[in-house]
Amino acid sequence: MGSASTGKTSADGRKAHVQELRRAERARERRTRILAVTASVVAVAGLVVGGVVFVQSRSDDERSTDAATEAKAAQDGKAGGKVGKGGAGHFVTGKDGVRTWTGELSRNHVTAPVSYPMHPPVGGDHNPVWLNCNGDVYTEPVKDENAVHSLEHGAVWVTYTGKAATSDVSALAAKVKKTPYTLMSPYENQQAPLMLSAWGHQLTVKSASDPAVDKFFATYVQGSQTPEPGASCTGGVMK
Repeated sequence: MGSASTGKTSADGRKAHVQELRRAERARERRTRILAVTASVVAVAGLVVGGVVFVQSRSDDERSTDAATEAKAAQDGKAGGKVGKGGAGHFVTGKDGVRTWTGELSRNHVTAPVSYPMHPPVGGDHNPVWLNCNGDVYTEPVKDENAVHSLEHGAVWVTYTGKAATSDVSALAAKVKKTPYTLMSPYENQQAPLMLSAWGHQLTVKSASDPAVDKFFATYVQGSQTPEPGASCTGGVMK
């Protein structure tokens, strides 16, 4: 009787011990899970904070760069005068009558006026904003600095003086309106009544029916001379 009672007590003790071990194991598992979740949260938080700091740092750097750029542009604008480079060199006339500029044509963006060595200009420093040149016809003079930016994009610029025949002006305007990457405007300070200009190239024509007009368009509208082929001719300034 005593032996049976002792055996039962031992069995109950082992069972209780096993249950206690199981409870302890479950408690350890819960603590492990909690620690793992906590570590993950801390890691994610660290990444988020680090990302915010990085983005903020980049943003600060970009703002500093933008501020410096704007300050320089403002300084250039306030300086006034002819601070831009129009280009150094001279024209060489080919057998087809096209004059090609043989010297340097710089391409810096400036906000002040530029002193160009040729009129109309065929290149050189220019305004950061181009003149719309998607077949745009302007009835009033435009700024050289904006038009030169259009030439950089591969446009052909048709210009005329008050001595040009009205019929020629109308015919050329009609051609420009249906030709992307072209523009037209009056320009009194030029040597001939009708002239065509592209980046680094220029041609005087006798009339709108001159075969050289079509040839010039075919060669220089988005031609091989274009510094920035495919660049936009819309979204710039209207005049």
